Amino acid sequence: MEPAQELQQDTQADDREQNSNKGTFVTNLMKHPRLKHYKWWLCIASYTSFVVAGQTVATLLGRLYYDQGGNSKWMATFVQSAGFPILLPLLFFFSPSLRSTASTPLNTSSTKLPPLSTLTFLYFAFGLMLTGDNLMYSYGLLYLPVSTYSLLCATQLAFNALFSFFFNSQKFTPLILNSLVLLTISASLLAVNTDSENMTGIPKGKYVIGFLCTLGASATYSLMLSLIQLSFQKVIKAETFSAVLDMQIYPSFVATCGCVVGLFASGEWKILRNEMENYGKGRVSYMMTLIWTAVTWQISSIGMMGLIFEVSSLFCNVISTLALPVVPILAVVFFHDKMDGVKVTALVLAVWGFLSYIYQHYLDDSKSNVNKTSNNEASGAGAVIEVC
Repeated sequence: MEPAQELQQDTQADDREQNSNKGTFVTNLMKHPRLKHYKWWLCIASYTSFVVAGQTVATLLGRLYYDQGGNSKWMATFVQSAGFPILLPLLFFFSPSLRSTASTPLNTSSTKLPPLSTLTFLYFAFGLMLTGDNLMYSYGLLYLPVSTYSLLCATQLAFNALFSFFFNSQKFTPLILNSLVLLTISASLLAVNTDSENMTGIPKGKYVIGFLCTLGASATYSLMLSLIQLSFQKVIKAETFSAVLDMQIYPSFVATCGCVVGLFASGEWKILRNEMENYGKGRVSYMMTLIWTAVTWQISSIGMMGLIFEVSSLFCNVISTLALPVVPILAVVFFHDKMDGVKVTALVLAVWGFLSYIYQHYLDDSKSNVNKTSNNEASGAGAVIEVC
């Protein structure tokens, strides 16, 4: 072999080795969690702001609807799910041809979708649960001051821990138990504070109904999130962004249809025209209140979907209570709710319970990331595909 040819072959071999090293370096960059750290936290911050802002504004608008003369529980329930069409462009964007680009590590090319009948059953069941959940929330918001209503919604963390223990293998740690105790005490303080709450002329019996409906709604919401996560793990077996969109849109469609049936079956549709004519701030304000209530609930849903996709449904439940200290303060400003010593104490205990719960989640997440990093370094396999 000529020396020139041998030198050329050696040079080509070095180039191939260098390119191979570059490819390995790029792959390691993609797998290294620190390189996507800031972008991931930016996504989480954006989704969290959607959830907090959406839930806060939607709750205040729901209270405004009742305060200005609205009295249809089914209409208040209807707008909580009827805004799902604004999510349809996202569903079309993440079409089946693009779903592989929206996959999490759980989704592989060999993953088989469950039968259509199974998916239909899941969407229908979750839609019915969503209808009942939203209806109970509507009763709670009608019969309770918005500050009390918001504080009671924090009990969903306690229910979340309970259902996650049975369905999602959640362990009870000292921090979780501390959170459960604090949230239980907070709800108990509000339960015995009925006399000071009855400043708006609402009968004590209706206050109790609102109290129980809000607790029932919080329990149902937590149960639904745990079952959704279980469905992703055991039935769908993939957490793609399109699958999360499907899980939001189709149950919302079923819930909206259920609300329409309830609206006509209850006869409340007959009073809607009179309700709009006599609305305190006028007909235009009546329509805008309902429209923006529907839109803000869907903004909150977009944030929830992002949190489910990026982290988990359990973390989504935790973040959804982040509006806890915001709503009572705004309720005092806009609706002149009474913020007495008992309610302040309940607020402090609820925030303490929330921080205890989220700190436990932070510890679990840190441990999980360390384990994943160790496994990736050992196997050298897999690359993370992000959608944000």
